[in-house]
Amino acid sequence: IPLRLVGSEMCIRDRYHTHISMNDLLSCARELQHLAHKLMYLGMDGEPIYSDDFTRLNKEVLVESDSLFAAKSSGIEEEANLCLALLMGYNATIYDNGDKREKKQAVLDRICNILKQLPPSLLKVRLLAFCYGEIYEESLLQEAYGIIDGWDKATLNSEQTEIIEELKNIADNPYPFEEIEE
Repeated sequence: IPLRLVGSEMCIRDRYHTHISMNDLLSCARELQHLAHKLMYLGMDGEPIYSDDFTRLNKEVLVESDSLFAAKSSGIEEEANLCLALLMGYNATIYDNGDKREKKQAVLDRICNILKQLPPSLLKVRLLAFCYGEIYEESLLQEAYGIIDGWDKATLNSEQTEIIEELKNIADNPYPFEEIEE
């Protein structure tokens, strides 16, 4: 029986290789984005959350995030997708091997290096939204809304509608996990 790997299994396997081709890296980044999104919205559909599924998905997101962290992209769009996936992954998982904060900062630094080069697009709005959710810098929010204002509201696709709602939620609820010291 031949071994067939799909999705995250392939990405986890490939983390041991020093070179991941452009298509493989992009597909691994998109797979991580999908897994992180699934984890962030787990249970929001009213379905019960089972602890073994929650634990497995959290671990899978962390392992895949860590496996892609050192990956080198070959272009701006690929780097943007990779950084978005990493930021989503590290934000979604509850696990931390003690270096998550430093890794998130490194990803934010990488994003700062590419944002000016990235053309206005859904991908740029997603990056701006997730960065805003980390650092709450008003200029990021304004740039995202500037791009959204250029979209034809009559023909928005589901991804555009989702990021508009997500951005509004982040803007309306700053610092949702703020710790209060007594």
